[in-house]
Amino acid sequence: MKTKPVTRWLTGLTLALGMAGLVPAAEVAGVKLDDTVKVGGKELKLNGAGVRTRIVVKVYVLGLYLTEKKDSTAGVLDATGPRRFTLTMLREVTGDELGQAFMAGITANTDKTERSKFVNQLAQFGEAFVNIPQAKKGDTVTVDWVPDTGTVMYFNGKQQGEAMKDIAFYNAILKIWLGEKAVDSSLKPALLGKG
Repeated sequence: MKTKPVTRWLTGLTLALGMAGLVPAAEVAGVKLDDTVKVGGKELKLNGAGVRTRIVVKVYVLGLYLTEKKDSTAGVLDATGPRRFTLTMLREVTGDELGQAFMAGITANTDKTERSKFVNQLAQFGEAFVNIPQAKKGDTVTVDWVPDTGTVMYFNGKQQGEAMKDIAFYNAILKIWLGEKAVDSSLKPALLGKG
């Protein structure tokens, strides 16, 4: 079967753009995710991405970035260097609702002793969500781990609050999606590059 010239041209263009780094690594539920990002002066690669679905409603797209690919929860939590996750809203929620969902996920995947080690950071993180009146479709929450700085949260590119110093706190946030009681069973393998 012969390939039509237009089809060949489009295939060639797609390959050329991909090689030039102009095509995003992934598109999930209409959200384009960058192949690589820079955090703390280091290049991070998209480890995995997926959609958080609650019952039948798509809530957000989550992308996880690491210095090198990891396919297990332990590998992600033990990773050295900077890390990032981006959360792009697919529906409108209040900052309070979003904050409560984060806190519930952390509580479900950590024990009381573990949480007692970063109680101040939990309060600070919760306060950051209070400062977000409404998260609309397309808005982004970005949370970075930067060695020697800490956990830094951004809403649509604007930093929310101060850096939170403890790596255990950042890992507690990641356990919302990667822990034993992950909030969405289909999202966990997607973030680990298996979905």
